[in-house]
Order: sequence, then C-alpha cells, then structure tokens
Amino acid sequence: MENIKKINKNSKIAVLCGGLSNEREVSLRSGRNVFKALIDLGYKDVTLIDVDRNISSVLCENKIEFAINVLHGRYGEDGCIQGVLEFLNISYSGCGVKSSAICMDKIMTKRILSTDKEIPLIKSVNVNSSNYKEKIKELNFPVIIKPACEGSSIGMTKVDSINELDAAMDAALKCDKEILIEEYLQGESATVGVLEKINDKGEREIFATDILAFKTKTQWYDYEAKYTKGLTEFILPAHFDDELSKKIKSLAIKAHKLCNCRGVSRVDFLIYNNIAYILEINTNPGMTDVSDLPAQAASMGISYNELVELLLKTAELE
Repeated sequence: MENIKKINKNSKIAVLCGGLSNEREVSLRSGRNVFKALIDLGYKDVTLIDVDRNISSVLCENKIEFAINVLHGRYGEDGCIQGVLEFLNISYSGCGVKSSAICMDKIMTKRILSTDKEIPLIKSVNVNSSNYKEKIKELNFPVIIKPACEGSSIGMTKVDSINELDAAMDAALKCDKEILIEEYLQGESATVGVLEKINDKGEREIFATDILAFKTKTQWYDYEAKYTKGLTEFILPAHFDDELSKKIKSLAIKAHKLCNCRGVSRVDFLIYNNIAYILEINTNPGMTDVSDLPAQAASMGISYNELVELLLKTAELE
C-alpha cells in the first residue's frame, strides 16, 4: 500500500460486509456487530457497506480512507476485494491479496503447509469431476468432501462408503470445480486465532489466542453447528495439557507466517492421537455473536470492542 496513514476517530472508515458469496448472511451479521462496535468506540465517520459489484464507486463516493473487511467467502476472502482496495489506495484490515488467495484455497494451503515437514496434515487427494472415482482409491473411508474454495463448511459432506460418493461430489461441485477429499479422523476439533499488533516499542507483535475446543450435537462441525446457538459446546480455554497447547499455538503462528498472513487469521485443527493436524486457515474469521474469534479474545480479557479496534488497526501494518 502507498503512504499508509494512521487511523484516528475522524477517519472515514468503511465496514465491508454482505457480498456475493454463499456466506453472505453470516457476513451481514458480522458487519452489523462490527459497525456498532466502532460507533461505541467513538469513531465518528463509519459507513456500513453491503458489498456489490459497484463497490469501487461506492468507496470513492464516500471518500473512504480505511476499510475493515468482514466479508466471508468468495470475492471477500480470496484476494478480490483486497485487490480493489489496493488499486484505490485504501488501507484495509487483515490479510493481503496473496495470502487471502492462498488461504481461501484449501488445496493450495495444504501444498504450502506441506513444505514444512513438522506441520501435521491429514492424508488427502485433490480431485475434479472427471477423476474422483479413481483418486478416491488412495484413501480409506470414511472421508470428508470439501470444495476447495468455500467456507463455513458449505458444500462439505462426510462420506462413509463408496455408495455415498456421487451425491456428495455433486453437492461439492455446485460450489467449486476443484475438490479436496480428506480421510475422516474421529478426533476433537479445535481452533486458535492469530493476531498482530504494533506494541509500545513500535515493533510488530504476533500472538495466539486461547485455544477453543468444541463438541457438536451434529455428526461433525457443519454449517448448522457453526451458526445455530445450542448445537455446539465451546470448551474455552481448551482442556489440552500444556505441552499440546503450546504445540497447537506454535503451529498456528507458523502456519500464519508460512502463508504470509497479516493482521489476523484463525487456524483450525483436528486433534487425533495427541497429534494436532492443521485443517485450514481462515483469513477473515467470523465476528457474529456465536463466532470463534470473539469468544477466544474474551477468554484472554479482550472485549468485543477491543478486538474490533485491534482488527481495524491491522490496516496500519505494512
């Protein structure tokens, strides 16, 4: 970014939410919460923008200086909106173009993480509509079918046998042409946020949040479990021993750096036989009432409003 400016209470700030992806409704919920927090914090010129294809004109008309990006999914989390903001020389929160594009793509993320042999990854294959019946033979059932570039578990299906494969692939291919198939491990799900700030010495500081483990009333952590109150039990901070907890946090920060993330990310894990397997990296974590990152921050004594301000200030990071 050219000439990164400092944010003050009179800065013209846009909260970008909604958008065109399958995660639109979740993003709108995040956006409304973030907008309210900024007003409560005393920022005087904040505009809540439901992003559509006229976003460049809207940003220019409102003379926006800074954007806090709470778009989820395609176009908002994959480098597209970041590229628009770069072109308009608007400083923005969170990850840049390259890291956003990488982390949105589960296949590309695993390729980059696999360059570090100390990062545990679940056995998987990358498939498309023409080769999945052949490549699935490399894996053991059950498996999880995942569209490469979707979030919030949209298009994902647990498949217990070859007889269920075609229907699951049809559902996934409606979301993306490239599909990741992973072996299903009956472990425990956990996630940890990674945040960055400039400390009192003017140095860039990266730290991991408390680890959140969760148990769901659904078969696995699907869209319904993520966004319906009462379907998921949060265990925060997680009950893992000190050694495993340190390992999970260390892996999260390593993955954040390896994928060139900036400002914020949330790294999802599957703990199986005391091994912390990285599943994916989210560069725009949800900010709804039931989202993980706000809960993790609260566990550390960081209020929702303080977290929003921390995210906004990531727009000042080089």
